[in-house]
Amino acid sequence: MRPGHLLLLAAGLLAAGAVRAQTPPLPRGAEAAPEALRPLLGAWDIELVGAPRKCTITLGAEPAARGRQLRFPATCRRALPILGQVAGWSAAGDGAPRFEDSAGKPVVAFTRAAAGFDGKGTDGKQYLLDPKGYPRSAPRAQPSSAERAATAAARLTTVDPASAPAAETVPGRYAMMRQQNREACAITLAAGPLNSTGRAPASFDGRCDDTGLMIFDPVGWRYAAGRLSLIARKGHSVELVFESGQWRKDPAVGAPLLLRKRAP
Repeated sequence: MRPGHLLLLAAGLLAAGAVRAQTPPLPRGAEAAPEALRPLLGAWDIELVGAPRKCTITLGAEPAARGRQLRFPATCRRALPILGQVAGWSAAGDGAPRFEDSAGKPVVAFTRAAAGFDGKGTDGKQYLLDPKGYPRSAPRAQPSSAERAATAAARLTTVDPASAPAAETVPGRYAMMRQQNREACAITLAAGPLNSTGRAPASFDGRCDDTGLMIFDPVGWRYAAGRLSLIARKGHSVELVFESGQWRKDPAVGAPLLLRKRAP
């Protein structure tokens, strides 16, 4: 590479480093703060409307004598004397910030504006909170109903071994179902002897036309603590729990699987 190109590359790297160094970090405690506060945390410019006076303040997540901490340089008290009355801040019901005194009374109560928040102080003056592009912690997205259902389904069911079927009742012939009362295949769980891995033999009973079950290819089963495990030829397994007179895949994610014992 030519010397001139090396100098340009070095200058570019230095410039990128300078930009990163000038980017303020996210507010302290933002991740642990309540959802309603997260969009408000961090630096803001507060301006006296109609006057050139303004200051940069920080709405913190840390508890204060009243609400949360509100930090600003000492010079702000001279530029905007009303800040000398502020002991902390909180979020109103509509999500707008409110500056409070030591008794919890509002010093400046803000409402949403086109850019930032407008507020009227106890001094009768109008103030503007300008976000000015400062870094802000976005609220965590709430999961959809489908996501909540998937999360719930992914949890393992708690099984009480004392109320689960006795181990000697598990061997036998079973209908394998993807849907209730619609048999896809049949399987036999043999009654031992156990092999070196602690499992008993299992095999399809007759023809199976379910592609997924054929790929799984069960060759063994294991029963412990009220949970039935079907073991595939390649060594992986699927667990089932006993509910409403039949066995159900647990957790209930992916393709469903039910096992119902056939009459002898």
